Amino acid sequence: MAIGKLPGSDESSEEAIFAEINITPLTDIFLVLLIIFMVASSVSVAKAHEQKRTGLTVNLPKGTRQEIPDRAQSMIVEISPTGDIVADGVPVKKDNVRGLFLARFKNAPDTQVILRADRNVPHGTVVEVMEAAKDVGLRNLAIATRSGP
Repeated sequence: MAIGKLPGSDESSEEAIFAEINITPLTDIFLVLLIIFMVASSVSVAKAHEQKRTGLTVNLPKGTRQEIPDRAQSMIVEISPTGDIVADGVPVKKDNVRGLFLARFKNAPDTQVILRADRNVPHGTVVEVMEAAKDVGLRNLAIATRSGP
C-alpha cells in the first residue's frame, strides 16, 4: 500500500493523503500458482493416461517393446504384487476371472486381453490368468512391458 500526497493540495487537509494498493505482487503470486496447478494437473493426467482406466499401479518388467494395435474390444487385466486382480478398472476375485473372460467372449469373441502384471507377481499367477482366458476361447493375448533403463 502506498501513501502519498495529492498534487496541488494543501498538506494540512485530510484530502491531501491518498492510499493506493499495488497489485503487482499479488498478480505475480497468482500467476505462479496458476503455473504450479497447470504442471501438477498435466502430470496427473499423464499418469492417469498411463494407467488407462485402472486404479492399480504395477511395476512392469522390462522387455523388448512391440506396439500392438488398439482394438475396440480390448480388455486390460492387471495383477498387483499382492495378487489383487483388476479387469478394466474393476476389482475381480481370482475365482471369478474365468467367468469374466467367458462373459467377454460371449459379447465379443475377438477381444484382445492385455495382461499388465507387476514384475514381482509369481509366474504361476500370470499363467493361471492367461490359461483362464485361453480356456474360454480368447486367443488374442498380450503381456505389457516397459522399455528403457
